[in-house]
Amino acid sequence: MNALTLYGLVSVLLMLVFYALEDRSHWFVLAFAVSCAMSSAYGFMQGAWPFGGVEAIWTFVALNRWRKIQPMSVD
Repeated sequence: MNALTLYGLVSVLLMLVFYALEDRSHWFVLAFAVSCAMSSAYGFMQGAWPFGGVEAIWTFVALNRWRKIQPMSVD
């Protein structure tokens, strides 16, 4: 297993873990978005452009969800 394959494995595993934990905190939604970005980068580095593109879209979807569910700050 080379370093790129290991990176891809870790990023997809993190996506799975953070997706499962999303209901616990809005921070897990953000972590899911970051792991989606990591998976997108892996797809592009590996040459799987469709995978990288779809994961990039998931990154923006997750970031939008995180933005919407953040607790309101009290000033």
